[in-house]
Amino acid sequence: MATFISLLRFEAGSVRDLKESPARLDALKQGFKALGAEMKSFLVLMGQYDALVIFEAADAETAQKAAFATFAGGIRTETMRAFTENEFKKLVASMP
Repeated sequence: MATFISLLRFEAGSVRDLKESPARLDALKQGFKALGAEMKSFLVLMGQYDALVIFEAADAETAQKAAFATFAGGIRTETMRAFTENEFKKLVASMP
């Protein structure tokens, strides 16, 4: 499974309904599972972004579907592929 990171920004509707966010987060985790992805970590942030999600998915297509599921909750995302330490070492070792 590949690792992905999504930086989240809550939109106005999400902020107004903040008290429902824990239940929506649980539903989002289940939605990820239904897509074949797994949310590994959810962190609330201070600063430019409101939250960070670390998740695993089989491929970029599955990760994009998970990002689309997040959009539906009134949240803007910026998702990127992340490489583990072992993946980094393999990449560097394979360089000519």
